[in-house]
Amino acid sequence: MGDFPRRLSGLLSQLSGNVQTEWEALPAAVLVPLYLDGGEWNLLYTRRTDAVDVHRGQVAFPGGRIEPGDRSAAEAALRESEEEIGLRPPDVQVLGQLNPLITVTQFVVTPVIGVIPWPYPLRPNHKEVARCFGVPIRWLAEPANLEVQSRQPLVPGLSVQMYYFKPYEQEVIWGVTARITKCLLDLLADSPA
Repeated sequence: MGDFPRRLSGLLSQLSGNVQTEWEALPAAVLVPLYLDGGEWNLLYTRRTDAVDVHRGQVAFPGGRIEPGDRSAAEAALRESEEEIGLRPPDVQVLGQLNPLITVTQFVVTPVIGVIPWPYPLRPNHKEVARCFGVPIRWLAEPANLEVQSRQPLVPGLSVQMYYFKPYEQEVIWGVTARITKCLLDLLADSPA
């Protein structure tokens, strides 16, 4: 038995620490675009068309699957942002990433935070994006604008918290997009200005 614990310890120390799921979760990345407009910071969102394969008609950040040719989550998020809304990668100042989140639709999503110049000549791909719109961070951070609801999970167990922002310009931010937004807001709230 003597060598086994040492060998196992060595093997365990080589693990990456990545999240393991019970099912095949696809890696994805989204760009969380920040822009300054009239002295106020905003987040840029899209509403997906009803013609896309997944998340039809939902508010989202630009992004999608990480493809084999993508060297990083940031590269995937920037590539997808250019495809979806015409945002050129050199025009984005990438600040970093939030922790990945697992979605109920079996994606592991890495949110990439970036600053974009404003105004910007967005060119939405109308097959994928119905609309682009901004929401002030100040409005998103207002506790009265966020609702938390409980939802039963897909398998029996504890209920799951679902986040919904009240409608802004008739758009409802919910699901993983709301979770990503809340993670960013929590990060900002936990650090001094």
